[in-house]
Amino acid sequence: MLQVAWFIIQLITRAIYHPEITQLEVGTLAFAVLNFLTYAVWWHKPLNVQCPHPVYWKLTEPELKEYIDVYLSVTGESAPLQFLPRVFNPIIELIGWAGIPVSRRLQVQTFDGSIKLKVSDKMVLQQAALYMATIFGGIHCMAWFFAFTTHQEQVLWRMSAVAITCTPWLGLNAYLVREIINSVQRVPNSAMHVIWGVVCSAFAMLYIIARAVLLVLMFTTLRDLHPDAYKTVLWTSLVPHL
Repeated sequence: MLQVAWFIIQLITRAIYHPEITQLEVGTLAFAVLNFLTYAVWWHKPLNVQCPHPVYWKLTEPELKEYIDVYLSVTGESAPLQFLPRVFNPIIELIGWAGIPVSRRLQVQTFDGSIKLKVSDKMVLQQAALYMATIFGGIHCMAWFFAFTTHQEQVLWRMSAVAITCTPWLGLNAYLVREIINSVQRVPNSAMHVIWGVVCSAFAMLYIIARAVLLVLMFTTLRDLHPDAYKTVLWTSLVPHL
């Protein structure tokens, strides 16, 4: 945490004294801000746990699988991201999205996120995720007028930064529209599940592609840096590095 704080202080001083700031530093700043959220959430997390408490199923696996299959067929639950390729299954499991195949629900992964929460807790987590995603994308927008090697790279950076900033809000608007349509009940549930799945998959792919583009540009822009990018603020050289 001290190293992250030291990096942010260095970046702030560079912004004050106007040496050139690179795109890689902006991207690192975005992850540094997310680190503080991680530190806050994990502040009271137990460490060095050495006494496991195994939990055993009372039902056999075939019986449990049959029970869940019946439940899903009756409730009509489906995964909004089921249209994504299988390679994204670990990510979907990590965020605990409903509709994961039963065969995988019977196994608890190391980083499993399928925890049942209260409605109020879900609302808090969803709002926190929405605002953090917006802040994360907004930090990338700080490089809007930075120097780029080519105009194409600058346009790609701007488009990708706007995409990762606005995609969470587009998803929220799509969710509100779905709720309004469901209240009117003019669209069959099966059709609504398909439409919602396509929309969620499109937003997810847009976000993933934009993040990949930004990640690539962070390093490709290092090939031709402005001479000011190599300058350091004088007072920081007097402070011991952590």
